[in-house]
Amino acid sequence: MLEMRKSEERGHADHGWLLSKHSFSFASYYDPRHTGFGPLLVINEDRVAPGMGFGTHGHRDMEIISYVLEGALEHKDSMGTGSVLHPGDVQRMSAGTGVQHSEFNGSATEPVHFLQIWIQPNKTGIAPGYEEKHFAPESKRGRLRLIASSDGRDGSITIHQDAAVYASLMDGNDDVEHMLAKGRRGYVHLIRGEVWANGAHLRAGDALKLTGEPSIRLIDAVDAELLVFDLPA
Repeated sequence: MLEMRKSEERGHADHGWLLSKHSFSFASYYDPRHTGFGPLLVINEDRVAPGMGFGTHGHRDMEIISYVLEGALEHKDSMGTGSVLHPGDVQRMSAGTGVQHSEFNGSATEPVHFLQIWIQPNKTGIAPGYEEKHFAPESKRGRLRLIASSDGRDGSITIHQDAAVYASLMDGNDDVEHMLAKGRRGYVHLIRGEVWANGAHLRAGDALKLTGEPSIRLIDAVDAELLVFDLPA
């Protein structure tokens, strides 16, 4: 079964310094049809004005992934971690028993554009943890590059859930297929460009939910950047 999630149907928040689009119910945006997909609970596309950001706030028992698209994202947390993330960088923060952190635009002149992704962990009460890695464009071009997994295989970041997240840059004649094991579900989030996924035409911001499908096939892309999630039921 395929279900399209159109970009223009996403939740929207405009705080002046922050423009955010919500693929799933988040904060004041609630849609009972879109409260998550398996353990995938949040995909927020955020644009933060220069010098602005999210002040210190807390999380617990959540796997939080930041995927930077443009600009510089500055991170600080109660574990003593501090870093500035740039395009191609992927950050994982396991909130576990509780963590405080802040996220700011690391530039005084340029906006920062990033995705924040929340995945529900398969175990609670773990010690908080942090990890970040860089994935060069060449490693994602014309293929699915594993960026997050339960075991950190192939140089991916490690998340506490039986899920895998892939990133890809596709264009022209690229033809990519990802097999889904029986009982698994897939989710495609198109960040920019265009792509056909299992016969559905996706444009920037669109998503496709796949349930009971044997594979995800991606073809006929036009300057596309996308994420693919392989998720438990």
